[in-house]
Amino acid sequence: MLLSEFFTCPIPYSISLLYTVFVCVLVPAYWRQYGPANFLWFSDLALFIGLAALWLESSLLASMQTVSVLLLELVWNMEFFVGLITGKQILGLADYMFKSDKPLWLRGLSLFHVPLPIILLWQVCCFGYDTRAWIAQTSLFWLVMPICFFFTRPEENINWVFGPGNQPQRKIPAGVYLISLLIGAPLFIYLPTHLLLRALMPR
Repeated sequence: MLLSEFFTCPIPYSISLLYTVFVCVLVPAYWRQYGPANFLWFSDLALFIGLAALWLESSLLASMQTVSVLLLELVWNMEFFVGLITGKQILGLADYMFKSDKPLWLRGLSLFHVPLPIILLWQVCCFGYDTRAWIAQTSLFWLVMPICFFFTRPEENINWVFGPGNQPQRKIPAGVYLISLLIGAPLFIYLPTHLLLRALMPR
């Protein structure tokens, strides 16, 4: 059974409008609180590119972002709901949601991580899965990661470009770590997601 059978198409206009309004609220709030570099996070990029895919009904854009963040967004959701129920964090992906150093309303905006994978899957079900997505998203990844590495601060550690977790790693040279990310993420995150979507989604 194709996963697409669980979603209705076309996507209701009300969903597109609500998505657009939310992004219009999030962008100035994040810009003021975190600065423009924060928008380099792939989850933020997926939010913005996913919005473009929704209005353009672009199979390629929707497929790229699903390949990019589906796996990690599912892990984020698991972390968040486990933390919400038990108060414990496993990997720490969503630990900032439970820290009081950020206003509650600002942390509330980060709840876009909850519906994002559903909306991306919904788009791919309706628009079809573009099998070029793995290569296209890998190309975007290879563009964004060096920008994060050379033009953002290590303490921000955007997209974990300086080390896994919140802090830069110091066990191996930073350049070697970056190269390992450039090779590892497309092979071990993007490729399995691509193969799964290609098997389950209409084209």
